[in-house]
Amino acid sequence: MAASNKEKTVWFCTSCGNESPKWLGRCPACGEWNTMVEKTVATGKPKRNAAASRAGDHKPQALSDISSAQEDRISLGDPEVDRLLGGGLVEGSLVLIGGEPGIGKSTLSLQLPLKSPSLKTLYVSGEESAKQVKMRAERLGGDASNCYIYSETLIENVIAEALEMQPDLMVVDSVQTMYSETVESSAGSVSQIKEVTSILLHFAKSSGIPVILIGHITKDGYIAGPKILEHIVDVVLQFEGDDKGAYRMLRSIKNRFGSTSELAVFEMTGTGLRPVTNPSEILMPMHEQGLSGTALSVIVDGVRPFLFEVQALVSTAAYGTAQRSATGFDSRRLNMLLAVLEKRAGFKLNMKDVFLNMAGGLRVADPACDMAVVCAVLSSNFDFALPSDICFAGEVGLSGEIRPVSQVDRRISEAARLGFRKIYVSKYASFDKKSAEGVEVVKVADIPALVRSVFKG
Repeated sequence: MAASNKEKTVWFCTSCGNESPKWLGRCPACGEWNTMVEKTVATGKPKRNAAASRAGDHKPQALSDISSAQEDRISLGDPEVDRLLGGGLVEGSLVLIGGEPGIGKSTLSLQLPLKSPSLKTLYVSGEESAKQVKMRAERLGGDASNCYIYSETLIENVIAEALEMQPDLMVVDSVQTMYSETVESSAGSVSQIKEVTSILLHFAKSSGIPVILIGHITKDGYIAGPKILEHIVDVVLQFEGDDKGAYRMLRSIKNRFGSTSELAVFEMTGTGLRPVTNPSEILMPMHEQGLSGTALSVIVDGVRPFLFEVQALVSTAAYGTAQRSATGFDSRRLNMLLAVLEKRAGFKLNMKDVFLNMAGGLRVADPACDMAVVCAVLSSNFDFALPSDICFAGEVGLSGEIRPVSQVDRRISEAARLGFRKIYVSKYASFDKKSAEGVEVVKVADIPALVRSVFKG
């Protein structure tokens, strides 16, 4: 007779998934503080998962004998999502889409099969009934003739149905609502999420059916559950932006089959998410000319260059202690740039409040934005409006020098395509003269030279 499973209490780290028999203030694996949570798990010999498909006999292969042909891609009917995935969905891949509640995860995951009627899709809903999904599908429009809705939360039933149906694509909304009967804990717990994701990974790899997983995020902006969840899946896409605004950014954080740090921009409309093929249009200034405190930067996200507006407000400190606030930009880097302005260029900003905002809800990590931040801050400080037909692309160093950035040709070409008259880059940047046709490229060596050139009027 098989030994019955016993239960025990263990502690899991919510950051990395490390397991400990007792509570610890600091996780010994990842070093994070106060991340241990108590969970009840089953011990003993685990039951054989009846729903998991057999992988077959596998033998080691010589590396030289393995074919290096490109993976077959499945188009999802949305050019922006296909580009984000590296050309389409790879057979047998596991894709995780994360984001805040109401930002558009379920909308996008339902739009994809409606736009691709040639794909037989199994849409598993653990949060909504079949009627609720039907109402949302009618609002989104599209062809629903080949999309099948399955309202279920037991992962063994989901896998059994998928094996019988053999769809071209499976969507699971969401991983936090699924549970396995082999784990003695509630849905959404660390152990359940790990087990459910492992079962789905095994199913995808053995059957060749790609799976799209929807995942919630915590208040800190991380996907809920153990960090190992992001290590298991092949692709991680995360929604960014304000759920109350019209625009959403879908960013590729991890991609085993394509480039990372790609970005796709969508507009939320009454009929779903509309892809924005030219993000520069929505991130450009939407106000009258002649306002101080704004500057335009050319950044590159993945392989796509686009322009957006940097907004700054500098005012006398109202409470004695100067405030520093940055939205969509690293506040520590803002403090560094302000220190460089004071030390290397002589601008006294230590007793002034400085507020910085990246227009459009964008989060910027490209160092090429530094020059635009400096010019926006000085523009607000001097109350001097910058011309609307100039833009910036350069990194600022601690000694006040303007450093070159990558893919300068792409940035210059984008500025020329949008009709800008002038773009400021580093003196040490090298570029192809053909990319500069139609736009004047001004090279500056440091912040004093930049100020003299931009604020000479």
